[in-house]
Amino acid sequence: MKKKYKNLPLRNGVGMVVLNNENKIFVAKRIDNPKNFWQMPQGGVDKNENYYEAALRELKEETSIVSVKLLKEIEKKLTYILPNNLLGIIWKGKFKGQTQKWFIMRFIGDESEINIKTKYPEFLEWKWIALEDLTKIAVNFKLNVYKEIKQELKKILI
Repeated sequence: MKKKYKNLPLRNGVGMVVLNNENKIFVAKRIDNPKNFWQMPQGGVDKNENYYEAALRELKEETSIVSVKLLKEIEKKLTYILPNNLLGIIWKGKFKGQTQKWFIMRFIGDESEINIKTKYPEFLEWKWIALEDLTKIAVNFKLNVYKEIKQELKKILI
């Protein structure tokens, strides 16, 4: 990590694992990184906002999904650090990475509810993937977070 970014704080965030009734995981391809990397919905926590409220707000803002049931809150926070080429660029250069509270949710709505063409779109396309594919689609700097989530999912799905 470049020295000038070492002392930057971590952004406080949330992440959402959204499972369909076949236990497939919702992932989407980011507009700003259209290579073959996919991610689960995630976002920042506003001041005075609790983590679960932030998760529901971000999920709605990014995917239009509101029909979910909470299955599990992952106990520990998961953290990633941005690679050098993104430091100073993402989040207006204010953070070196993100520490996130993750929630596992069941999607209980109809797929017609899902709409990524939102007011401020972040995604190009979306799909459902199998648990075993979760670590194959992640961008490198988020891989450890996705590995930990995969382990948490195995505890409740298998």
